[in-house]
Amino acid sequence: MIELTSKHRKILEKAAHDLQPVVIIGGAGLTDGVIQMADKTLADHELIKIKFNEYKDEKTELVEQIVQKCDAALVRIIGNIAILFRPAENPEDRKFMLK
Repeated sequence: MIELTSKHRKILEKAAHDLQPVVIIGGAGLTDGVIQMADKTLADHELIKIKFNEYKDEKTELVEQIVQKCDAALVRIIGNIAILFRPAENPEDRKFMLK
């Protein structure tokens, strides 16, 4: 699992500000399809937002499951939206150079 410093979180939060949520947690909850969508989207974009339309009371636990299954890092949960980050596997493809 990726460890982010407060400086990294701040940089990523700023970058995520204009992003729209691409993964939605709805009535079906956290399904394999949701995990696969999050994993693919992280591979494509590195930084994503996940919106909770349902299961808002369980969002912290659900986000932790997504983070573990996708080998990502939680940047922050703001309201009912979680921001996740996973650097690209190929260093040349990375959009965010965190040091």
